[in-house]
Amino acid sequence: MTTLAIIGGTGLSQLADLKIIRHETVNTPYGKPSADFVIGEIHNKSVIFLARHGNPHAIPPHKINYRANAWALKHLGVQDIIAVAAVGGITAEMIPAALAIPDQIIDYSYSREHTVFDGEDGTVTHVDFTFPYSQKLRAGLITAAATANLKVCPIGTYGCTQGPRLETAAEIARMERDGCDLVGMTGMPEAILAKELGMDYAALAVMANWGAGKTEGEITMAEIEENLHHGMANAAILLQTFIAAY
Repeated sequence: MTTLAIIGGTGLSQLADLKIIRHETVNTPYGKPSADFVIGEIHNKSVIFLARHGNPHAIPPHKINYRANAWALKHLGVQDIIAVAAVGGITAEMIPAALAIPDQIIDYSYSREHTVFDGEDGTVTHVDFTFPYSQKLRAGLITAAATANLKVCPIGTYGCTQGPRLETAAEIARMERDGCDLVGMTGMPEAILAKELGMDYAALAVMANWGAGKTEGEITMAEIEENLHHGMANAAILLQTFIAAY
């Protein structure tokens, strides 16, 4: 049986309706993962849940031990990963509370441990990253959205910034010129580490706000929280539908 993992980000610290079987601590060659892994079932399907920012939510994006998280998921037998993330919208379709299933990514982050192939074994390994997200999992999410009568943006380029600060208006303008549709802080190196370790990976992005400069005034945490309340509720429905058909 293929084992599915859900990685929850800001606004998704636990998975609704997960029948918890056990919690598991995993030690890795890269140190401690973000949190213990919650192992259970939904619709009689095996699901592993990881809170990306820890439990409680305390690890900022640039401090997440992405390598430990990915290694531990592989160790637990995970083959498919759906990564949920709160992001900012840049292009017109990416309105607050909207859902998107990106198909491309541009990495603006830095100083993160971004590969398991660090050359310490005396070899140099290159991994194709033409298509950073699993086409199979993306198609499954798009189908689940249609089944649940939820509107999603079926494509989009995710721009991954360093955080934890939000971006300047000029940075968002540059990212839009680069072709980014949405901006987040955790999409990399999570996506490439999954690929390096042989796991399929797709992202479900929830728009928490417009990117800087897309509206008048500053971005407030109050508006982010309100948008996430609505967007994450729809994301939970989509995940339930996806898992039921998985």
